[in-house]
Order: sequence, then C-alpha cells, then structure tokens
Amino acid sequence: MYEQHPHACVFDAYGTLFDVHSAVARLRDRVGAQAEAVSATWRQKQLEYTWLRSLMGEYADFERVLADSLDYALRQAAIDDPALRTDLLDAYNRLDCYPEVPGVLRTLKQQGYGVAILTNGTSAMMRSCVEHSGIGDWLDDILTVDSLRIYKPSPRVYELAVDRFGPPAAGISFQSANAWDIAGAAYFGLSCVWINRRQGITEELPGRPLHTLSDLEGLPTLLAAATD
Repeated sequence: MYEQHPHACVFDAYGTLFDVHSAVARLRDRVGAQAEAVSATWRQKQLEYTWLRSLMGEYADFERVLADSLDYALRQAAIDDPALRTDLLDAYNRLDCYPEVPGVLRTLKQQGYGVAILTNGTSAMMRSCVEHSGIGDWLDDILTVDSLRIYKPSPRVYELAVDRFGPPAAGISFQSANAWDIAGAAYFGLSCVWINRRQGITEELPGRPLHTLSDLEGLPTLLAAATD
C-alpha cells in the first residue's frame, strides 16, 4: 500500500505509455519475416546501450542510441536498406500510445494530480510522440535525462521527479512497464506501480513495486483507494 496519498503521477514513456514495437509493426511488410526479431533486438540493444554508456561514462543522447541499436538489429538480420532505416527511425518518433493512455491521463489530471513523463528519450523525440498521440493536454511536464547526461536507473534521473513535484519521494507514484526501471525507482524511494503488460516477473534486484497492474486502466481506482 502507499505510505501516503500521492500528489503526483509520473510515467515512464517507452513500453509504458507508448508501444515500442509499433514502429516496426507499421513497416512490417518492408521489414519482412524477421520483423518481430528485429523489433525485439532493437529494443533490447536500446536498453543495453543506455546502461553500458552510463557505466562507461560515454553519454550520447537517446537519438544516437536509437540509431546505433537499430543498426545492430538490421545488421544481425542481414538487412541493408538505408531508406527502411530512415523510415524506422522516423516511425519511432511517432510511436502509438496504448489505447487506455489518453483516458487515464485525462482522469488523473482532472482529479488534481501532477502528471509528467520521466524518460530516457530526448525532449524532441518525446514531444513528437506526445503530439502524435494527442496527450499533451494532460501532461504538466516532460522530464528527460538530457541535462544529466546519464540514463536510468541512475538515482539522479528519478530525483528529477522530486525536483519537479516536491518531496517526499514516496508521495510520487511512478509507473513503468519495465521491471528494471521499477527496481531503480523503488530503490530511490518513489512509490512504484509496475505496469506488467507482458506478464513478466520481478527482477532480483533491490526495489520492489507497491502494486502491479496489467495496464494503466486501473490506476485511477488504485490511487483513489489510497485515500481510504
């Protein structure tokens, strides 16, 4: 249970609000039979490269990480198509949001919560996705790692939410579909709700979610129960 009623709701972007596999799905006919494998590898390498760059102290923004990880995925699939590469990168800047997202964000905003995105993505990339999905009216802010030059799960990233909405950290409900992200945010002290869209299992790491949902639909009800 929440230690106290949250005053803000902060959301991871990729995989939580936006379907990271919708870019390849949109171009499935051109990618071909390896579309699912390309999409999975592309996503996995995005994560690995953010973690490795953080450890190496060799920051590059997420636009560069996205391109490098796509190059790896296409090379692994033996696909050499510069036009397709360009179109996939463009599609990633216009990812589809999950169906319940606009309604949930609207409800939370109307109920008086602070609402923001906390993302590894660049400001420009995230503004593009937000505009494509039409959810900008329900957001107070988009918090990115650009100014920090380090990626999640660095505690400095999660501190951005506290800097924006005020302490205590436990008064901020953080939602992510990524179990590793939940571990990092919970260890920092945010009150975490794991959006377990793919029926995964928790990581064997410090930091556990307070609640688990299969999608975001039940979040307003969960938050309302925290006032009882």
